[in-house]
Amino acid sequence: MEWVSLISLLALLQFSIFGILVGRARGKYGITAPATTGNEVFERTFRVHYNTLEKLVVFIPALWIHGYYIGQYWAAGLGLVYLLARTWYAITYIRDPQSRVAGTMFTELVLIALVVGGIWGAIVQLMA
Repeated sequence: MEWVSLISLLALLQFSIFGILVGRARGKYGITAPATTGNEVFERTFRVHYNTLEKLVVFIPALWIHGYYIGQYWAAGLGLVYLLARTWYAITYIRDPQSRVAGTMFTELVLIALVVGGIWGAIVQLMA
C-alpha cells in the first residue's frame, strides 16, 4: 500500500500548504486572528483550506478502504485525480468563486468512486 501511503501524505501536504496560504493572506490583507472575515480574497483562501479539511474526512478513509479491497493502484490513481482537482479548485476559487465548479465536481466524483468502490469491495468480501 505504498502508493496509497504516498497519496495520503501528499494530501496532507497539500492541506498544509493551503494552511500556509491562509497565513500569508492574513498578513497580506491585515486580518488578525481569530477573525475569518474582512477581505474577500482572504475569505476565499480560508474557505479553500477549510473545505479541503471537510473533504479529507471522507478522502483519507475512503482511499485506504478502496486500496485495501479494490487495489492500491486504482486507489492511488483516483487519489492523484483528487489532488489535481483540489489544486484546480483552490486556484480557481481564490481567483473567482464562480469558476470553482469543475474542480469541485472532479473532487466529488473521485470521493464517490472511492466510497462506492470501498463499499463494493467490502460487500464482495462479506459474500465470499
